[in-house]
Amino acid sequence: MGYPLTWAFLLVLCGITGTFSQGPQRAHNGRSVSRDPAVFYNEDDYEWTTWFNIDHPGGRGDYEQLDAIRFYYRTRVCSSPQALDARTTDWIPARRTGERVHADPALGFWCVNAEQPPGKNCSNYAVRFLCSRDKQPEIHGVWGQWSEWSTCPAQCGQIAVHVRNRTCKTRSRPCNGPTIEGRQCKGPTCPGCHLKCAMGKVNAECNACTCQEHTILGSVRSAGGLPAPGATILLSEKSPKLLTLTDHNGHFRVPGICPDGNTTLLIKMQNHTPQRVIMPMSSEHTTVLNVKLDRAKKLYVQKNPESKARRKGQTAAFCCKIAGSTEPEEYQWFHNGSLLQKSRYQYDETLVLRNLQMDQAGEYYCRASNENGAIKSKPATLTVIGQDEPSCNPKPEAHLIRLPHDCFQNQTNSLYYDVGRCPIGTCTGQLDNGIRCKDSISFCCGVSKMEERQITCQGYQLPTMVVTQCGCKKCVDTKAIVHGRAIAADTGEPMRFGHIYMDGVRVSRTGYRGTFSIQVPTGTERLVLTFIDNMQKFVNTTKVLLFNSKGGAVYHEIKLLRKKPPVTIHSTETNKLELGEVEGEEPMAEIEIPPNAFYKENGEVFVGDVQASVTFLDPRDVSTAAAAQSDLNFVDAEGDTLPLRTYGMFSVDFRDKESSEPLNAGEVKVRLDAAQVKMSEHLKTMKLWSLNPETGLWEEEGQFQMEKKQRGKREERTFLIGNMEIRERRLFNLDVPENRRCYVKVRAFRSERFMPSEQVEGVVMTLINMEPTAGYSSNPRAWGRFDSVITGPNGACLPAFCDEQRADAYSAYIMANLGGEELEAVASAPKLNPNIIGVPQPYLNKLNYRRTDHDDARIKKTAFSINVAKPSPNTAEEANGPIYPFEKLKECEEAPFSAPHFRFSRVEGDRYDYNTVPFNEDDPMSWTEDYLSWWPKPMEYRACYIKVKINSPHELNVRSRNMGGTHPRTVGQLYGIRDIRSIRDMDQSSVSAVCLEFKCSGMLYDQDRVDRTLVKVIPQGSCKRDSVNSMLQEYLVNHLPLAVNNDTNEFTMLAPLDPLGHNYGIYTVTDQDPRTAKEIALGRCFDGTSDGTSRVMKSNEGVALTFTCGDKEVTRQSVFQQLQNSPGRAIAGSARPGRGNRRQRGDSSAALRNSRRRSTRNPNKQSQTTG
Repeated sequence: MGYPLTWAFLLVLCGITGTFSQGPQRAHNGRSVSRDPAVFYNEDDYEWTTWFNIDHPGGRGDYEQLDAIRFYYRTRVCSSPQALDARTTDWIPARRTGERVHADPALGFWCVNAEQPPGKNCSNYAVRFLCSRDKQPEIHGVWGQWSEWSTCPAQCGQIAVHVRNRTCKTRSRPCNGPTIEGRQCKGPTCPGCHLKCAMGKVNAECNACTCQEHTILGSVRSAGGLPAPGATILLSEKSPKLLTLTDHNGHFRVPGICPDGNTTLLIKMQNHTPQRVIMPMSSEHTTVLNVKLDRAKKLYVQKNPESKARRKGQTAAFCCKIAGSTEPEEYQWFHNGSLLQKSRYQYDETLVLRNLQMDQAGEYYCRASNENGAIKSKPATLTVIGQDEPSCNPKPEAHLIRLPHDCFQNQTNSLYYDVGRCPIGTCTGQLDNGIRCKDSISFCCGVSKMEERQITCQGYQLPTMVVTQCGCKKCVDTKAIVHGRAIAADTGEPMRFGHIYMDGVRVSRTGYRGTFSIQVPTGTERLVLTFIDNMQKFVNTTKVLLFNSKGGAVYHEIKLLRKKPPVTIHSTETNKLELGEVEGEEPMAEIEIPPNAFYKENGEVFVGDVQASVTFLDPRDVSTAAAAQSDLNFVDAEGDTLPLRTYGMFSVDFRDKESSEPLNAGEVKVRLDAAQVKMSEHLKTMKLWSLNPETGLWEEEGQFQMEKKQRGKREERTFLIGNMEIRERRLFNLDVPENRRCYVKVRAFRSERFMPSEQVEGVVMTLINMEPTAGYSSNPRAWGRFDSVITGPNGACLPAFCDEQRADAYSAYIMANLGGEELEAVASAPKLNPNIIGVPQPYLNKLNYRRTDHDDARIKKTAFSINVAKPSPNTAEEANGPIYPFEKLKECEEAPFSAPHFRFSRVEGDRYDYNTVPFNEDDPMSWTEDYLSWWPKPMEYRACYIKVKINSPHELNVRSRNMGGTHPRTVGQLYGIRDIRSIRDMDQSSVSAVCLEFKCSGMLYDQDRVDRTLVKVIPQGSCKRDSVNSMLQEYLVNHLPLAVNNDTNEFTMLAPLDPLGHNYGIYTVTDQDPRTAKEIALGRCFDGTSDGTSRVMKSNEGVALTFTCGDKEVTRQSVFQQLQNSPGRAIAGSARPGRGNRRQRGDSSAALRNSRRRSTRNPNKQSQTTG
């Protein structure tokens, strides 16, 4: 009887395939199988995944294959599962079904219908896998200081090694790393010349060998294969010696260098990476060298220092990682803007602060530099807390949630209830003594204690959880995602199956509808993506995409410029190409290509016909702003990232007409019409720039010179002339640096109530700076710059150009987007209301606030314009916003809610959400461990909707009431309520439909067992249930228990565990972001399909329930006042069993609006589970 134990151990730790059958449970090898293989794993080392069910037992059987699970759930299963567990959806273990099944942790689980007894098919199975836990970082001892280096033992002219050592100061724990290290050292210089040459003779300086009979003939090409005139050729020594310069063709000649296989030449050229060439061994009198230089990569920040919280006396380490063609030569660290002494802190890329004191709190950043320039990191904040102070305020902040309309509170004379909230922020936690750039465990302020309260409503008690104490908790692990669509800027045509690159590596591709979804790699500071169209319809587009570092998904719509049709030009002629897209206007600029300026990629001069396509983004057309590339920033000589104002971008594509081989162009002239530059001071600072597609930053290509040109007999025009080379980079910009900058404070809200507790995070705010015309009055048709910022818990501060002298010198349009939905700005007509707009008078008049529909009610209400008037320091009402000087960013970011700000709101529609355990969908870190949490597991959000058709001349409200159904800890207790108004069919006036959210069935937070949610669908008013989708009804009958449905005014079900799909009228999507999951599910529900999306409700497609309601229309308010004979009403207020530990929680979140103006997006099928 020893076999079962042995086999179970192998199954768990070695992954042996087993086939189970009823009775003695024997495998193919004849050994019996243990009934509980999980008893042999160590809980400290392994954990089970969630349950997966991706197949149904129809057809050949039920196949839960590991590869398919990984396809749908990506990285949610480890690379080498140690064991597999299988159960039916009725929660019967596979070994007890009596069915013949197969299991292998490396392959998955399958049951074949043909292997079962006659007349019997496989059950519907779900599986989970046993994976090893992430190893916690080892805690090592602390090293003492290194000793001084020992004396170098090398003799003259020799190289040796000297050493230094250190000791481990911690006796209880061993230290990690070497106790001794060495480095090379040189001995003193020997008297006299002892250099011996294997070839040639020693030169007069006794530092090299010369061969008078030998000559080097060389050619140097710059990036893109163009000739490199003026490149320096040096003899690589301790102090490099200049030999010669290349001529106008990039050629050079150097006599006297020995081809001994040892002598090294150093080739240098401005803006290119230096290259060393070792002379090859040769007995010939002439050696030919061909050298191609690469464009120098300027320094850029790969990793910024991270903010930290420490107690007084502890140690903190800040690190910045800087990359470039050459390593940084110097690092500098600054505290609150003041340079720290290197002799005191002994820093390089790492700054270590020991025995922290209170005055060391503040901001820290690093600056790195080399011969190619400098770069500064973003600042990190160090919070120093006293030894006896709490690192988190234990008293919760006030936080109001909105109650159902039948829960009016007489005590507060409102429909709001204070449930409390813990302030967002980092805290100290339990840290070890290790010195690390990134803390091994992150700690955040979160919920320590919660209490259940019963809220009295009309005829029932509504349970809610209230925060009573905050504390320092381990942060919830989150993942950041960007997703959206890549479409043509002119027609909306999707870029199908295009490639997406990051750092030169392809990371994803777009789908058939242009959709994409990318998980932001951990540690990413600046997400730069390049979209490349395989069909060559669109210009290659580089975008810097915002993402939420706290986790969750951010939606972006990538607008692509369509490539201009190519024109044929001849390489031996002078060719001029105009840059300008506005009809009736003079071109902004022109490109002049001289004869014989084209080169092949190998550097050969090209002669023949050229297909030239030049696509110009004309800023005189404000609609082109969304298609602009990158984020219009550059890094100056001091390392500061600064903004540019554009006068146009152009993308070039030159190809051999016969072979379509890409071609480069030598010195090309760019002529910019000075009359198009409306601010005279910009004429002196205009430059040519090219885009670095890896960093998303613009780099200077050339200067402009003034030139006057006669056009006709009387007209004289002034042009700015600039020279450039078209090499491996193909996107250019006509820009000026601008230093008159401010910040604009904007907030987004869930509704027009504009309450602090209803602020929305994750909204992409965009500001478009308009281009001034002569005399500084703004030209409403032209733009000069755009910026985007994501809202946080305190809104967003948008950078903008501003002017102190004239209020109307600069103007801007501001808009807001959440998941593809455009938010509404506050109205400016028929008259301004400062209290609603959020800015007091007289400052509001000075800013000239106008919503886009101010003069024409037919225009969308989704943006507003203002004069960006820099606040006057002598005017008190302008000191606190909404416009802040550029140096007061911190004041803008930390401004209290009472300070002036501009506002956007979502179009709420007729819908309401209530969760017993509140959760802020904008902040994944607010998730709370609780059996009654609507979302049981963070980063795995499953949204479920049921489609209900209403036969009635009126649009009616429909409610879903969601309670525990089968789990002993939640049965009969309320999860939450959803109310939404139906949408009338566009073709049938007496028919409407609604997509109603309900809580999905499945595992609760402890992942121990499932709960089938008891869902009641209750239409408003006098309604009768006409029909239930036959396939849904059959599913519910076959998956007991079956809910009682005696009341024909409503519909009750135990929600299905399976993601059924449109044939059942049920729509399910799983995603790492709750808003994304809900938006995709809504799009499919509107469309009535399992893989489509629609913005228009299709009332007759994919319906689950049909009701017929009376003619009498009930007011909107009454939907929250009628719950006739609702089973479970009394249960919802009853005491419930104790629940598990709770970590963190946030405010209740509003569902995505469900109205005709609702926005949906296409899914990326690799990132979610669909129904």
